[in-house]
Amino acid sequence: MAEAQPQGTGPQGTGKAAGGRSAQLAHTGLRHGWTTGACATAASTAAYTALLSGEFPDPVTITLPKGQTPSFALAVEELAAGRTSAMAGVVKDAGDDPDVTHGALVRATVRALPAGSGIVFRAGPGVGTVTRPGLPLDVGEPAINPVPRQLMRDHLREVAGRYGGTGAGAAPDVEVEISIDHGEEIARSTWNPRLGILGGLSILGTTGIVVPYSCSAWIDSIRRGVDVARAAGRRHVAGCTGSTSEKVAVALHHLPEDALLDMGDFAGAVLKYLRRHPVERLTVCGGFAKLSKLAAGHLDLHSARSQVDKGFLAELARQGGADEALAAAVAEANTGLAALQLCAAAGVPLGDLVAARAREESLAVLRGAPVAVDIICIDRAGMVVGRAEPRGPGETGRGEPLG
Repeated sequence: MAEAQPQGTGPQGTGKAAGGRSAQLAHTGLRHGWTTGACATAASTAAYTALLSGEFPDPVTITLPKGQTPSFALAVEELAAGRTSAMAGVVKDAGDDPDVTHGALVRATVRALPAGSGIVFRAGPGVGTVTRPGLPLDVGEPAINPVPRQLMRDHLREVAGRYGGTGAGAAPDVEVEISIDHGEEIARSTWNPRLGILGGLSILGTTGIVVPYSCSAWIDSIRRGVDVARAAGRRHVAGCTGSTSEKVAVALHHLPEDALLDMGDFAGAVLKYLRRHPVERLTVCGGFAKLSKLAAGHLDLHSARSQVDKGFLAELARQGGADEALAAAVAEANTGLAALQLCAAAGVPLGDLVAARAREESLAVLRGAPVAVDIICIDRAGMVVGRAEPRGPGETGRGEPLG
């Protein structure tokens, strides 16, 4: 299992809880865990180290995107004769999050490739393959998301530089096969089959950390986050669905940490608490697909409790000028992202339309509280794909996008 890291400490390591995400996590008292991407990075780092040096580091330490340095114990290891390949495995610890992949064994097998091959990722047993468009990976690619791929590349380059692997100046020449024991069976409890990810699980994670979401504890932490912001005199707060949207909100509005609310899937919790404890302005920032659920009137954005309504998106597209052929294509799209891409190609501002409707749904929940709301929709890479300007209670313009 991964070595525990301190939680709820301030940015200077003072031991005092800061505002924003770290304060919320500290308030819940829940233990965080590690993503499949972090586990795959640890396993591939250990395997490549053994391939080059003959020895597996155990535990193996990696550096996550935000600077944390967790250590992972190896559950399995195997070095082939002649060092033609090396395999290492890590058991995923999801902390206190009810994650279906908790306890899964994530394996990485690393093999040397001819000079100039670079790093090639393969899906081993239990890791899915993308079979439909609309995901951040091409059809036919292993379901290893872009951030975990980059995290593995960075660590493999570091190992190559230390032990003299081929291609160390740019990228080592290796094949990295990621597999998950019983992953195909576990994947039946996820949305992967409906998304066209077949054969197993996805390797996910943008920060490497699984944030535990006990509904009651997290909603309570949102309320404490609002209280902290109000006590600090903040007049503008941002409710963000994750770390990428938080970065976008900070970049656009230069908000301090104690004005940031880790909303996660609980849009309703933010809006209902601000209805009783208002601030002048709320920015809601999140992925296009999640915010399309808010636009459709859902206040819980979790995939187990609400889904992207492609029929709703098709109707919005019609309002934005889409013809019937495009609207039909949107209604049949594999994902919200695919629907967004179809509309973008036709010049229909679906992102802005979703943002505007999400703003109006938010104002409806606020019920006249003196809070102006603006919405920012982003894609998986953090690019802004839709915006609705601030609007307060009683202002007109339901459904119109930001021009």
